Amino acid sequence: MFTGIIRTLGRVTQVARTAEGARLGVELATLGDEAAYRESICVNGACLTVAERAGAECLFDVVDETLSRTTLGALQVGDRVNIEPALRVGDPLGGHFVLGHVDGIGTIENMRQSGGSSELIVRVPPTILEEVVPKGSVAVDGISLTVAATADQSFACAIVPTTLDETTLGSRRPGDKVNVETDILGKHVLRALRGSAEAGSITLDKLRRAGFA
Repeated sequence: MFTGIIRTLGRVTQVARTAEGARLGVELATLGDEAAYRESICVNGACLTVAERAGAECLFDVVDETLSRTTLGALQVGDRVNIEPALRVGDPLGGHFVLGHVDGIGTIENMRQSGGSSELIVRVPPTILEEVVPKGSVAVDGISLTVAATADQSFACAIVPTTLDETTLGSRRPGDKVNVETDILGKHVLRALRGSAEAGSITLDKLRRAGFA
């Protein structure tokens, strides 16, 4: 589990296709033991396991399922990626609960200045948009963001200068693809409500049994 608070930026050192998917190499020296063999690392929003550590370089095995559902398959040597190690007991939870299980790929429609911050607009499929709630949380390329508003086919987030400086969002442009993960808590509520609607009326007792009241 992660928080969406990016610890550092890594640099892609290799992307080699394999029979099972791809071997991804990322240079991320600053994490030290947190990037040891078998540790979980969130790379641009996708949870990967360290398969090998060679000095400053971490190697990850990425399966075809992950390549098809995320932007990792489009990475090239030299690209910068957002890096966050797994949440540990006692660590501050400054963002929100991020699993590193990407729901789908979004497209940046616009990145424009709005007062002292920037407004990011991301176009997503309807199945993802229905799980995005204004003032709720969403992870974009692994970055915990607060949803400012939603539209018919997109959502908007306000981005502070620090986030632009310390993540890949500072170099993103309209048309770029990003990994999107919606809030896991919202997914469970939506599923419970759908199940209750299919079974009949929604009652307080049903919500209690489902753990939401």
